[in-house]
Amino acid sequence: MASGNYARKRSPRQPVDTTSPIPARATRQLPAVQQHPFDDEDILTESLPPRTRPTPTTTAAIRRTTAEAQRQTSEFRRAGTPAPRAARPLQPNRNTTRKPASKRRYQVIDDYAPHPLHRHRRWLNPLVYSSLIGVVFLALLLWAAIAQRPGAPMLLPYAGGQVYNIQVGADKAGTWESPKPAPPKVPVPTGPYSILGKPTVTADFINKVLANAGSPAAGKGQAMYDLGVQYGIDPVFGLAFFQHESTFGKNGEARTTMSLGNLRCIPDHECIDQDRGGYAKFNGWEDGFRSWYALMRNLYVAQWGRSTIDTIIPKYAPSADNNNEAAYIASVKRAVDNWRAGNL
Repeated sequence: MASGNYARKRSPRQPVDTTSPIPARATRQLPAVQQHPFDDEDILTESLPPRTRPTPTTTAAIRRTTAEAQRQTSEFRRAGTPAPRAARPLQPNRNTTRKPASKRRYQVIDDYAPHPLHRHRRWLNPLVYSSLIGVVFLALLLWAAIAQRPGAPMLLPYAGGQVYNIQVGADKAGTWESPKPAPPKVPVPTGPYSILGKPTVTADFINKVLANAGSPAAGKGQAMYDLGVQYGIDPVFGLAFFQHESTFGKNGEARTTMSLGNLRCIPDHECIDQDRGGYAKFNGWEDGFRSWYALMRNLYVAQWGRSTIDTIIPKYAPSADNNNEAAYIASVKRAVDNWRAGNL
């Protein structure tokens, strides 16, 4: 067989590409562990604190682990592949026990939770609405009552703390009880039925009227006459008021109070029957006559300028106190005209 030309020839060597087609992982390259500059085991041991000073066996193990990690890192670098993340060597005598995590308490707030009163809306809303309507209705009713009430208020506060009727002056109830007639403080009108003036009837005539009516005040005509002269008031008007208020003391409160004109409560006198508005009780018929004359002269005439029957009655017996003012005025005028004519 031929040889030489047909001998197997070696092919030239081609450079081998050792680059891995797999892309490198995006991991952080760890720095190489530096060898401790001291090789002397004694010096290394003495440089550590007493609590962390390793034993010779532990120190040798750490060095072997570090050398192995460096060797593997160098091999991976030469191969062009990323080195795996090296584990951090444990420190000797290090407590690796993990403390249990403390449990935190969280408060859950539900923004969509219903209001505590939401379940009561079925009956709570109608109750609130009806209450508001009731309050408004009562306010309107009170306003209407005040607006519709004719005349001045019947009760006003007195400075002493007691409440007195407007009939006896309200807050001026203690200013007119004087034995002397007060001079007028305001202009006093005159007219055919002015209570001011000299007597137009005698004391005997007054006694006859009282006796003829069967009055419990019979025989007190002279006292009625004298007090009229003292206060400058014609006693015929006192007799007319006495008849209209209590039929000369036979009916109503006058049987107990002995009041000529059924006066309401006044200072310095006992107040009875307060459940019916209150009335002043006097010590006798003469005492009741005196208070009526003082009221007319020192309050109605001197302070209010009311001297005629037409101006006195609306204040003395207003319709707001369940009185018929027109009938009252007509009754007094009719009695005065009758007695001035001499008729019983």
